[in-house]
Amino acid sequence: MTWLDDFADALGVERMSAGDIDLVLDLARDVAHGSERKNAPPAAFLAAMFVASGKGNVADAVRKAEALIDQA
Repeated sequence: MTWLDDFADALGVERMSAGDIDLVLDLARDVAHGSERKNAPPAAFLAAMFVASGKGNVADAVRKAEALIDQA
């Protein structure tokens, strides 16, 4: 079990897949380099809210962020 698994269990939410972890790390990197570094953690939080709302999955959130970065 990893720290992230322990954290998910403590929060009572589903554990993240390795693929979703990689996507979130990519999101944080791309946002930090494509906008302001300080935007990376809130962007990850917004992506989580998007997924939790049922409007899409992690990959959808990453694509939306990348589209905004490309427009900047």
